Amino acid sequence: MRGSPVTHNERLTMQRACFQLQVKPDRIEQYTRRHAAMRPDRHEALKRTGWNNCSLFLRPEGLLIGYLETDSLEAAQAGMGKFYVDLEDGPDEGFVQLQEIFHLEDQLAALKTP
Repeated sequence: MRGSPVTHNERLTMQRACFQLQVKPDRIEQYTRRHAAMRPDRHEALKRTGWNNCSLFLRPEGLLIGYLETDSLEAAQAGMGKFYVDLEDGPDEGFVQLQEIFHLEDQLAALKTP
């Protein structure tokens, strides 16, 4: 069962987040395989916890770049950890949020505003 698509108005209230993680080298194949064959109930679980319009990009050595739109990045991160390299203090310390410096739709909207 597919969830409802996120509307433009819903996106306006959501935070856009881009992040970097490091997949454990010995888990890259498993990580890729699990995402390619994810069960529909897992898709729905991600959606319920705030993972909207999510994409993941993986380099061969395990560098993962992800993007999502969410009401709460903290809630969306809950439950992550077993596949990622931990840094310093906790399981999500390896989750590095990247600073957004450009968003085309925001720029276009600003041009239309008097």
